[in-house]
Amino acid sequence: MNEVSAITQLDRARADFPGLLTRVGEPWHYLDSAATAQKPQVVIDAVARALGKDYATVHRGVYARSAEMTLAYEAARRRVARFIGGREEEVVFTRGATEAINLVAQSWGAENLRAGDRILLSTLEHHSNIVPWQMIAARMGAQIDVCPLTHDGRIDLDAAEAMLTERHKLVALAHVSNVLGSMLDVRRAADLAHGVGAKLLIDGCQAVPRMNLDVAALGCDFYVFSAHKLYGPTGIGALWARAELLEAMPPYQGGGSMIDRVTFEKTTYAPPPQRFEAGTPAIAEALGLHAAIDYVDAVGLDRIHAHETALAAQLRAQLGAMNDVTVFGPTDSAGIVSFAMDGVHPHDLATILDEEGVAIRAGHHCAQPLMDHLGVAATARASFGLYSDDGDIVALMRGIERTRRIFG
Repeated sequence: MNEVSAITQLDRARADFPGLLTRVGEPWHYLDSAATAQKPQVVIDAVARALGKDYATVHRGVYARSAEMTLAYEAARRRVARFIGGREEEVVFTRGATEAINLVAQSWGAENLRAGDRILLSTLEHHSNIVPWQMIAARMGAQIDVCPLTHDGRIDLDAAEAMLTERHKLVALAHVSNVLGSMLDVRRAADLAHGVGAKLLIDGCQAVPRMNLDVAALGCDFYVFSAHKLYGPTGIGALWARAELLEAMPPYQGGGSMIDRVTFEKTTYAPPPQRFEAGTPAIAEALGLHAAIDYVDAVGLDRIHAHETALAAQLRAQLGAMNDVTVFGPTDSAGIVSFAMDGVHPHDLATILDEEGVAIRAGHHCAQPLMDHLGVAATARASFGLYSDDGDIVALMRGIERTRRIFG
């Protein structure tokens, strides 16, 4: 058994993921988990069951199957809360992290931001943690500040400390960079934000699939993530927010389910979290998310993190030995390795690798300000999942060597 698998014993996990085979049954070397993770069979089965023999709407029907589905849907909410260390009344189901951030921006932001207020972001943020804040800042007359990075690609919290003032009302940062794999000291970020009276929102999309979380211990005020990066379905994610903040926030959208009483003269709203879940929810997706969390918990997040970190270190070492390759980010990147080859556009590299049965991501990764900071238009990105192994690295390096030969 190879060294990485000997440490983690996760080499058998691939069998749980039917998407890791090509159409002719050969191994597919999937290294794009930071974009979206493959789904284990238990998640596929949970969604199929929810859409099939168990299907019914939730919260409305008085018949037995609707009641049972309502119990299952709310059980998924409790499972999410327990998974991240929150309470069920603090968990709002959304379509994903993007909608969750927009919800906070348009609801909390519209209620609390005023002209002259400031929002602090960082250079490495995903567009989904930039654009919603630009939109609400323009609407409210607020200003955005950008925290720089350290030399190895981490959010520079020393710089953040120097930048923060009492005019800052919100700090919004990524827990783990989707490009560099760098990890944020959330506890310190929370202390810095709260020290000037600001709230802290954390984009946890890349952290939730690989790190044990306790939002209470982290000290943040909002935490968001998407299920599809956590080996769950697309179309669902979650916003966790402190109960007192949700209580004070107005609805983000209007419609069914989020109301208490409707008349043409006045409408009153349901309490959180239902207040923020207008319309028929993503029922099957919620049950799929529940199954994904159960699966990940059974494997163990500490094991997953150690496994992916070891693979990332192994790949960084091999890429770093090439004099025509630049590797970005810190040496302890969390399962994500971005790099560039001299004279080869990342899209060309990705195309050749695809011919070798290797899937990577090539582009700006929805982080164009970070690309500008790195001085490149795009990077190639290999990102690992719990099902990854060093065979994926062997295939990737073989494809890179072929690319070098093609481009001379």
